[in-house]
Amino acid sequence: MNWPGMGDPAKRKKTLRFLAMTAIIAISVGVASSLIQGQLGQNDPLKVCINDKDTPFVISATLELYVDNNRADIPANIGFEDGCQKSLYTLTSDGTIYAEWSEEYPFEIGHFLWSWDFPIRDMVLEDSRMIVNGTESPNFINELLVDGYHYRAEFTSKEYDDTKDADFMPPDL
Repeated sequence: MNWPGMGDPAKRKKTLRFLAMTAIIAISVGVASSLIQGQLGQNDPLKVCINDKDTPFVISATLELYVDNNRADIPANIGFEDGCQKSLYTLTSDGTIYAEWSEEYPFEIGHFLWSWDFPIRDMVLEDSRMIVNGTESPNFINELLVDGYHYRAEFTSKEYDDTKDADFMPPDL
């Protein structure tokens, strides 16, 4: 089979030159983009390690997590991987979240869930809510972490069968 632009030697040369220039441009853009993103991400508190940084801004808050009306555990050592400590972390499994950075930063509950790899895409966000110090938040996961506050996150998963909440059968034992 003869590919378009490859039959005539003059057209073949033009086609191959065009493909080579396109490849060079694409590779250049990819490398430049990676370098720029790397430079911009060096001071992103959600991505860098804080092991060797001076972090005078430290806050802690507590989080209760419920998925499908069942309390879910928040594991210890979130934010620690391969000798790297991230700015959002837990030390114990009691639900206390710590946030550290070199200056005041608007950390959100969603940042913590993202750093934990919480499966938020498997949740029905319209049926989920965030309660801050006993009051439902209109900001949901965009609620700012404030030192000493208590957060209660209630999520409903997409697989949750809510019909068992409304039937009149005796509870499963």
